[in-house]
Amino acid sequence: MDYWPGADLEGGRFRMSFPAFDEPTLPDVGDLLAGAAEVDITPPPGMPKAGHSRNAHDGTGFRTRIKARVVHLRTGQTSVALIALDLLAGSAFVQHALAAELADLDVPLSGLFLAATHTHAGPGQYSGSAFYNDWASNRRGFDPAYTRFLVDQLAAAVREAVSTRRPARAAIGCAEVFGLTRNRSLGAFVRNADLTDRRVEDQRKYVAIDPRLHLLRVDVAEGPLAAFNWFSIHGTGVSHHDHSYNADVWAYLNGELATRVEAATGRRPVSGAVVASHGDMTPAVKPGMLVYPEAERVGRGIGAAAAELHATLEGALSAEMPVAATLRQLDLTEDPVVDGIHLESPRIGWAKTAGAGENTTPVLHLFPPFKAGFPKKPRGPHREKRIAGTELGHSRLVGRPEEFPTVIPIHLLRLGHAAVVGLPFETTVEAGRRIGSAVQSSGLDVRTAFVSSLVNDHTDYLTTPEEYAAQYYEGASVLFGPRQQEWVAGQARRLADDLAAGVASVPRARTFDFGVHRYLAEPTGVSASRLFGGVRFVEATPTEDAFWEQTWTDVAPGDLTWHEPLVRVEAESAGAWHPVADDNGWHVEVTYLGRKAGRHSYVTRWYAPPLGRPERHRFVLLANAGQPELAGPAFD
Repeated sequence: MDYWPGADLEGGRFRMSFPAFDEPTLPDVGDLLAGAAEVDITPPPGMPKAGHSRNAHDGTGFRTRIKARVVHLRTGQTSVALIALDLLAGSAFVQHALAAELADLDVPLSGLFLAATHTHAGPGQYSGSAFYNDWASNRRGFDPAYTRFLVDQLAAAVREAVSTRRPARAAIGCAEVFGLTRNRSLGAFVRNADLTDRRVEDQRKYVAIDPRLHLLRVDVAEGPLAAFNWFSIHGTGVSHHDHSYNADVWAYLNGELATRVEAATGRRPVSGAVVASHGDMTPAVKPGMLVYPEAERVGRGIGAAAAELHATLEGALSAEMPVAATLRQLDLTEDPVVDGIHLESPRIGWAKTAGAGENTTPVLHLFPPFKAGFPKKPRGPHREKRIAGTELGHSRLVGRPEEFPTVIPIHLLRLGHAAVVGLPFETTVEAGRRIGSAVQSSGLDVRTAFVSSLVNDHTDYLTTPEEYAAQYYEGASVLFGPRQQEWVAGQARRLADDLAAGVASVPRARTFDFGVHRYLAEPTGVSASRLFGGVRFVEATPTEDAFWEQTWTDVAPGDLTWHEPLVRVEAESAGAWHPVADDNGWHVEVTYLGRKAGRHSYVTRWYAPPLGRPERHRFVLLANAGQPELAGPAFD
């Protein structure tokens, strides 16, 4: 394909190889330099949404935009770009393609830390393994077009962050946040051997969590530049029945933090936040209320706590904060062994097909062998797991071994007194704690260590052996057998020892081979006038805020640029109109309704508007992809 030079396209497959990227010794720059950037990665309607597998839907527009944030740090001989994606997971393909695009910069592959919010409402089809391109979304296949767009947007953001870097100070800290998350697999969690309290009453779900919110604050001379957060929570505050792209609780977390910091300091930082040990952590929305107002309440609550932590770090800011990074890519075909443990061939358990605790597949989750917590008698290398399709039918029903991930990236960052262990797994709370303890027992001089999940790729779940034996959704999703967590802990400890000793990891060449399907909407080139339809007010319900909505007709979705502004709301005051909201915030939605009577129809909704004020408002369609700006009728 012309947008992927060097790729081999034959028989409906996409094949591309990358060399073992050099990891040169960079010149020492002394004290800290930093830059930051934010880009929009929202696609047009029509992309499959990743996270709920076959229970998901194609996106019809966006409720909150999908974004990527970059925080770049350059100090001593280290150069890193922390990238927070409003997507299901990182991608080894995207990481390697990005390294190739940025080969002229001083950010090596080991400096590209590709982390994710794990929203279940972003586009898929960009994964680094065939299995997740086929099974993470409601439809199958790798989309070279959307992946090209994604890489281009990320490359532009990293270039902006690097080109604008300047002297900076940074600090990292931690605060505890309770009441906004709960453990969705308490029955598995209480099996962990080192627990003393094994009660399973409902209130214990709110205790069996990782409450730690980790925040990296970066300031320049003018004030706050950026914040990068890690918190243990799933991006599942909004139901899989919703058809909009959205960043789930993370949109509100980032917005609340940035808004509060701006109010306190006069500068709005780039705010990126990603998942920590989140595998069994779910948003503490009201039971059965996977709706936007609840996701907003939870997200803004965490964002408020993050803003408080941000303020407390001001006195700890330093231009001399140590930063280091190393990346190790472990090829399972070479059977790497650590502490006498090796990983088994990948298998999915039946309990995975029934869905996770608060997003179960209807009916299926009620019956064995799909029911959570219904292990078989330990037998074979996968012990208690009831293998989907049985051992003989697994390849035919689920996937062939070569379709699963075969390279496990482990990415280790040192940020001041903290070590961040970047793993491609959805790590449960206790598994993350044990891995952090293993790193702290290494020769690396840090006071704390924690896991950043779904970094650089997607390799399903990571639980403790005790949780695995229970065979809830999380244990059934562990690919490589019951001792996977122990193996990862050993590898992380070894990598930390090597980083402390200055032992460099050996870069690895990679080849990717995917089945292809194009979903990204293509331009039609057919012109059309913008015409407004009706505007109306819709009253609030128990699950949704009140809203105003405006319909209009326009060009086809592929002829609009969805990652650029489309709509704003204006209010009239003293005979003049001024902006009060836009689609870059929390409450302005844009949805494609389809083609009707030969015209492409759209609707925009403004949620939670001010009620009862004697003001007139109007929607404004912004100039986009050659279409002119157009103001709609006033309403009040």
